[in-house]
Amino acid sequence: MTPHQIHLIRSSFEPLKPLANSVAQAFYAQLFARDPALRALFRGDLAEQGERLMQMMGAAIQLLDHPASLRPVLLKLGQRHAGYGVVHAHYASVGAALLDTLAAGLGDAFTAEVRKAWATMYAVVAQTMQEGAAADLPQALAA
Repeated sequence: MTPHQIHLIRSSFEPLKPLANSVAQAFYAQLFARDPALRALFRGDLAEQGERLMQMMGAAIQLLDHPASLRPVLLKLGQRHAGYGVVHAHYASVGAALLDTLAAGLGDAFTAEVRKAWATMYAVVAQTMQEGAAADLPQALAA
């Protein structure tokens, strides 16, 4: 990711922080509308899950310019999600729901350039998480 893309992501995420609960609700609504079967993977309180999602996104966004610190976190997250039943195909649904949620939440501020930055970030996150899900984690962390 370029420094400019990181700046775009951080600056577009900032106005969503005070709306974290509604952003998370909108994301899950988008996700379950897109892929209703995914609802079964969420066994706990969805509001609590949404809180964790937004906290994780904020933490990941802060580490975008420190990939050596972000990578192990994402590998472990991918391994954990595999244990929940998340499979490769689910990542496309999540990515599309994320972009749709951002478009709705940011309106005109979600320009083509901002969309591309978020899509690039999500591609990196999804790929790394899938590596964590598929690999022997100690070996993947050493890479």
